[in-house]
Amino acid sequence: MASVPFQRTLVLVSLFISLFPMLQAQEYKFEVGGMAGGAFYMGDVNKNTLFREMHPALGGVFRYNANFRWALKANLMWGQVSGSTSGVENVFPADAELSFSRNLFELGGQMEFNFFPYSDKYAYSNAKRLTPYVLLGLGATLAPGSGRTFAGLNLPIGVGVKYKIKNRINLGCEFSVRKLFGDDLDVTDDGNAMLDNPYQISGSSLKNKDWYSFLLLSVTWDFGLRCNPCNNSSLNF
Repeated sequence: MASVPFQRTLVLVSLFISLFPMLQAQEYKFEVGGMAGGAFYMGDVNKNTLFREMHPALGGVFRYNANFRWALKANLMWGQVSGSTSGVENVFPADAELSFSRNLFELGGQMEFNFFPYSDKYAYSNAKRLTPYVLLGLGATLAPGSGRTFAGLNLPIGVGVKYKIKNRINLGCEFSVRKLFGDDLDVTDDGNAMLDNPYQISGSSLKNKDWYSFLLLSVTWDFGLRCNPCNNSSLNF
């Protein structure tokens, strides 16, 4: 009879040993962290030059990982943008010398698609701790000015790469453009009002509008344990 407790102990130890790898392989549903980098503007006083007049940008990010391929991301951003007619190729009416500089604030959300299943575990399913991704979403931009404030929707499109440096810590690099549905991001007051459609060319909501872009580095931390995939089919690749 004395062997019964020993057998029970052996069963419990064996069960724990068998579950230990699965406990280690737990994934997390959410990420939270910060982003920092630069912002620049493209519009009437910068038609073609990427990264011209780059200024600081900072923000916070929250991500819900639906599975190892798809994620939903929310961000709150601050950035500074500026532009000037000095040195640009296109000639303005009356050879006007105009410039602007302003801060902008953005609240937005994007859907991300990872090219590889993203995880530092599950190698048997071809999961990778490094993956490129693409994003598409919708946001709102507010940019106070000295005399005129810009407010409107934006359409973010971008690419990036994520790297899980260790369990629960992610590094990222992302480049994205924001298509605005207005042409007056560069109009801060009546002094540079000519920048609002300077050539008086009628355009649709997709043409002759301003853009701004972010180039960002990010660090995020995982939280919110997900159920083990053996017991919950929601953890998909």
